[in-house]
Amino acid sequence: MENGAKAVDVMLLERNKNLIVKIIGDIDQHNAEEIREKVDKTFERSRCRHMIFDFSGVAFMDSSGIGLLIGRYKNVRNRGGTVAIANMNRDLGRIYNISGLKKIIGSFDTLDQAEKQVENRARA
Repeated sequence: MENGAKAVDVMLLERNKNLIVKIIGDIDQHNAEEIREKVDKTFERSRCRHMIFDFSGVAFMDSSGIGLLIGRYKNVRNRGGTVAIANMNRDLGRIYNISGLKKIIGSFDTLDQAEKQVENRARA
């Protein structure tokens, strides 16, 4: 990795009509593009309608991460789906609130809660 960037792992799981995106590592300018490419490629090939980000392994996110989330939100909305975030720590929660992401992307304490809420919204 260049410029002292830390490695990031992205695990993708298709469950029901949800693409679960579990990120382990920081989300910053050094790896946001790599994450975006992996997520978009999988989403485009899948039959998933919704996307849930599991941030249990994320300690830090900069503005590149905000852009990553907004871009995925647009892609998912074009498919008629919903985006949610689960397992955010307090620092990420502050970024989520200040950035305005809370107006368009739901936040949940657990992955299970996020999946249930996405399922309920899909039925509405």
